[in-house]
Amino acid sequence: MTVRYWQKVAMDIQSALATALDITGITKASPGVVTYTGTDPSNGDYVVFSVQGMRELHNRIGRVANVNAGSNTFEIEGIDTTLFGTFTSGTCQVITFGTSLNTITGVTPSGGDAEFDDQTTVHDDIRVQAPTIHSAFVVAMESIWDPSDAGLVALKAASDLKTTRCVRITFADGSKLAFVGYVSCTMLPTGAAPGKVTTALSFTSLGRPDFWAT
Repeated sequence: MTVRYWQKVAMDIQSALATALDITGITKASPGVVTYTGTDPSNGDYVVFSVQGMRELHNRIGRVANVNAGSNTFEIEGIDTTLFGTFTSGTCQVITFGTSLNTITGVTPSGGDAEFDDQTTVHDDIRVQAPTIHSAFVVAMESIWDPSDAGLVALKAASDLKTTRCVRITFADGSKLAFVGYVSCTMLPTGAAPGKVTTALSFTSLGRPDFWAT
């Protein structure tokens, strides 16, 4: 077991998305293999998917591995698509994580839990419930209030425009998680004497989070 700590943590936000690659196929395999047309991505690139059919990948971030430029394929590192839906169409875009957050003092996730449908009949003496859909997860953060900070300025702009951003969090040992979400960042200062001035921000997810050990 590896214990990780909330120190020396890097938080990076999407600053740009490359021109979309048209996807012509995604295999059901471990890991899934993408066939695409367009400029070849590089091993280690992060891409955000927008797909139909294989909905489990929609609005999800994957990491590119084993690019084969000759056949225009790459593997989605660590994602097993064997039991996913059948791909019909879609695109992916390479993410540039060019904006860093350097003022975060607290991180609190919530949500992402399964919702259940009650299937109890008159014959049961114990309630029967089956999972249906998962709620969106929310990552709330507290930040030092600094209106000159480039990261906060970028999040405020995304919040005002009601646009999504890709987020990557890297821990001190190199392990990572990434997700896509809508930004809420008013930049309103809060706090109480004699404490520091802070501000609240949050990300509300669109898809599932993904994790890598390195």
